[in-house]
Amino acid sequence: MEKKLSEMSLEELWKLFPIYLTEHQPYWKEWYTDEESFLKNRVPKIERISHIGSTAINSIYAKPIIDILVEISKDYCLSDYKEVIVKNGYTCMSETSDRLSFNKGYTEEGFAERVFHLHLRYIGDNDELYFRDYLIEHANIAIEYERMKLKLWKKYEFNRDDYTNSKTDFIQKYTEKAKLEYGDRY
Repeated sequence: MEKKLSEMSLEELWKLFPIYLTEHQPYWKEWYTDEESFLKNRVPKIERISHIGSTAINSIYAKPIIDILVEISKDYCLSDYKEVIVKNGYTCMSETSDRLSFNKGYTEEGFAERVFHLHLRYIGDNDELYFRDYLIEHANIAIEYERMKLKLWKKYEFNRDDYTNSKTDFIQKYTEKAKLEYGDRY
């Protein structure tokens, strides 16, 4: 009998769901749009919903996982949203008082055709929007980011934490530059 995902060790999960990058796919935008509509029809009182992450940038390689940022008013409790999101096919992966992360499309056999990461936050907790926009508007920086990710891919193919952590300084640097350039865009 196969193990359930919840019974697998982190190492087993990383083997089942390795880092995998591919060139940009035009259908990622459609996948996002479909999931955005799905969520808007099921999750109440969304202030803003956005396509973030590398799949939102047309010019670079990305993991074929659609990252979605859902922002809600500070008048509501994030944990009140957990049940409705889980009932709609997502698994809660992490939870703090001001951030919840979910995924959808992970199966005991590996990735489903469509895979999503949903980041639930309070309105204004949206640095990813600044970073996304900066890469879209600064192609040279997007290419630099892509090169770094391609190098890290094989080094950390089976270690998502180190892959993610190795990108942190770059992301923070250009997020800060974006905030200076864009001001109060969001």
